Amino acid sequence: MKNFLLISLLGILGLSACQTNQETSTVAQPSSELLIESHLSWNGDSLPAYPEGKPKISIVKVTIPPQAELPKHYHPVINAGVLLKGELTVIDSKGNTLHMKAGDPIVETVNLIHYGKNEGDEPVEIIVVYAGTDGNEIVVKETGETEIHH
Repeated sequence: MKNFLLISLLGILGLSACQTNQETSTVAQPSSELLIESHLSWNGDSLPAYPEGKPKISIVKVTIPPQAELPKHYHPVINAGVLLKGELTVIDSKGNTLHMKAGDPIVETVNLIHYGKNEGDEPVEIIVVYAGTDGNEIVVKETGETEIHH
């Protein structure tokens, strides 16, 4: 009888250990989340057709110090981004304003003067993906000066 009780107890402990091990070894599954999908830029303007030519993707990380603003500029190509850090205010030449916080996506305006400003106390970081063509600029300052070539 003692052997039966000992074997039963060991069996129960073994099963409970297996069950606990299975519960703690559960691995998190990969996931994906669509952040934004649109035919329009953030201000409601329709996006233009993609340009002709050899396609080229550029990914740019922009950092804006606290209390600083970007020069007025425009993008001749479709682009979109995600604000990684801080809070950003974007203002276009039509008077539209967008307030962004970390994690927010944006579909930028194309061929429309705008600028961003960081009114906060920490740096702003945004990753922007430009869908252009070989040889095209991706950022042009209001003065006509090219800031970044594509």
